[in-house]
Amino acid sequence: MLLSMTGFGNAKGHFEGKEIVIEIRCINSKVNDFRLKLPNSYRQHELDLRKILNDKVVRGKLDLSLFVDSSGAEDFVLNRELFLRFYRQIQQLGDQIDLSQSDILNALLKFPNVISAQETLISEGQYAYTVELLLEAVEKLNDFRSIEGTILANDMVLRVNNICESLDRIEELDPERMSLLKDKLRRAVSTNVDSEAIDRNRFEQEILYYLERLDITEEKVRLRQHCDYFLEALNASGDIKSRKLNFISQEIGREINTLGAKAQYSPIQKLVVSMKDELEKIKEQMANIL
Repeated sequence: MLLSMTGFGNAKGHFEGKEIVIEIRCINSKVNDFRLKLPNSYRQHELDLRKILNDKVVRGKLDLSLFVDSSGAEDFVLNRELFLRFYRQIQQLGDQIDLSQSDILNALLKFPNVISAQETLISEGQYAYTVELLLEAVEKLNDFRSIEGTILANDMVLRVNNICESLDRIEELDPERMSLLKDKLRRAVSTNVDSEAIDRNRFEQEILYYLERLDITEEKVRLRQHCDYFLEALNASGDIKSRKLNFISQEIGREINTLGAKAQYSPIQKLVVSMKDELEKIKEQMANIL
């Protein structure tokens, strides 16, 4: 199974009249990078929540938001001393500023810390319930990443198969390429060198040596092996595969480049360009997997 780096999971529930909502978003990252947005009443449990995430979520830049909504008015308090202090200061400016009492009241209520949430430590029961919601959100996140990973894996299989199809076509064209290269060499020699001055044995040896340097049999075999190995690694057990697949894709790219350099035959070089395009698409997808 292949997992995508990106994903989303959420969970919602009610505990003692409070609605608790957890949302998790995950995007690409080389390491675990967790950012938690928690109410102050949960700060004492932040390390425990991070540990749960670290154990359950495999690599990624993760944003977790935890919201607790209560309809009870007792959850908010008015800082009377601060309110009166601001009010007296504004009254002293009464001669210079034309403000009604309602304007003053509305302004004061917006001042920092005049009205604040009454933060209390949460109960063990509420924390345990929150952990249950967190595990539910993580499960949904991983399901999302699994579905996304399957889509990415299917696309990469398609790309590798396209490379193999191009390789099949190259193998069909290779005998024709070698024949044309031999004829090209013979014509070049006959045009520029007196045929009577040619040592036929040495000439054949030089042609063979030159053609051996342009032979792509080894590259074709290795490229097919790397493609097969890529598909094998893609279907192997385990979730974290990006590093291994990246190494194999580098080897695939190396063989494709060598094929292009040795080909000296336009139909094969066109196929090489197509193979490079497919490989680039594979690399783009690998940037999104674990």
